[in-house]
Amino acid sequence: MISLRDRLNRGLAAILLVVFMFHWMAADYVIKTVAEDQMVTRLEHDGDSLLASMAFDGSGPLRFNADRLGLVYDQIHSGHYFILQAGEQVFRSRSMGTESLPTEPAKPGKPQRYHSQGPQGQPVLALTRSISKQGQTLNVTVAEDLTALHGEIDSLRLAYLVLTVVVLITAILLQTADVRRALEPLSALREDVQRVGRGQASRIDADAPKEAQPLVDEINRLLLLVDRRLHQSRHAIGNLAHALKTPLSVLFHAASDPAIAGQPALRRQLQEQTESIHQRIETELKRARLSGTAQPGAGFNPKEELAALAGLLGIQYAEKNLRFELAATDGLTTFDREDMLELVGNLADNACKWAKARVSIKVECLQGHFSVTVADDGPGCPEEDLADLTRRGLRLDEAPPGHGLGLSIVNDIVGFYGGSLDLGRSPALGGLRVTVRF
Repeated sequence: MISLRDRLNRGLAAILLVVFMFHWMAADYVIKTVAEDQMVTRLEHDGDSLLASMAFDGSGPLRFNADRLGLVYDQIHSGHYFILQAGEQVFRSRSMGTESLPTEPAKPGKPQRYHSQGPQGQPVLALTRSISKQGQTLNVTVAEDLTALHGEIDSLRLAYLVLTVVVLITAILLQTADVRRALEPLSALREDVQRVGRGQASRIDADAPKEAQPLVDEINRLLLLVDRRLHQSRHAIGNLAHALKTPLSVLFHAASDPAIAGQPALRRQLQEQTESIHQRIETELKRARLSGTAQPGAGFNPKEELAALAGLLGIQYAEKNLRFELAATDGLTTFDREDMLELVGNLADNACKWAKARVSIKVECLQGHFSVTVADDGPGCPEEDLADLTRRGLRLDEAPPGHGLGLSIVNDIVGFYGGSLDLGRSPALGGLRVTVRF
């Protein structure tokens, strides 16, 4: 989809183009009209001079005194022409030569203004007037060549067009800058949303335009609702775990009761079903903690969390006196803290169970790639058994305590985030090496 900035720029540019086009056409019309009006005024004055040159004696034909006219009417094809008609008498300017000038009739008292062709086919503006003088009707037509005027108008039109284009381009550039400035608050909103996505903020606090504020308020409401429901869900899961702890302990105790020692089949079935319920509850409780994406203010910082995790595991496995080799990048990631602690914690706990003296934990988050590598110096796992390690509840060795769910939960997290899980033997430590990549 086209960006809002491009859409505004294109729309405003199109509007300015249409406005300036109509403005240029209107200005061109006004210039042409004003120039021709001035020419008509001049033709009216020349017509008055022609009428003043007529002589009436009342007994014979009219006499026309051309001396009172300007020299432009005596020069052949000078661009100024006239025709004076009184009954059968017709007087033409010498500038017409042997050719004539098309005329249109005019009503008395109403001058007729029109465009016509001159003696050489050039465009002319003509004015015809019909008047009565001493009982006779006189028709006077005065015309002037428009070629020079059209040339001047064309030059002015071109100059105005260039000016219009310059002003239009300047206006488009200014409006582009103004649109960019007007949309700057949206860039701030985007940065705030990215901070929320990285877990650096719990809500959008940037000042939003009036039109975008309802959207910001709705997003903040949804963020609060999601966070509240996630905490409620995890709190309810914790309560459920505590509530089931006592009944399960009773069932485990009942399975070991000497009273049913004489019924080995019933005892074995009770133990198997109780263990199955325990495993299923633990698996589903762990799975429910996965939030999928980073929650507001709950980003995962590998360097800080890894050091704390190693400290806890060191206390838990104090009898082994394990040495932890830690390597992690600093800074918040976009992954949920609970999910990543669940993933790294299960991998590290599994490594501590089998390690002899050393556990290596490496977490990297560089250029959009996230990886976790955990290795130990324990006995490792045969190549043919690696594929079975992530099967829920399956344990290949019953010596260390646990229910065989650690790598299964890790596999669930990896699948939820669309990552990959690689199991093999560590070249450096000799034990199992597990690598997770997102």
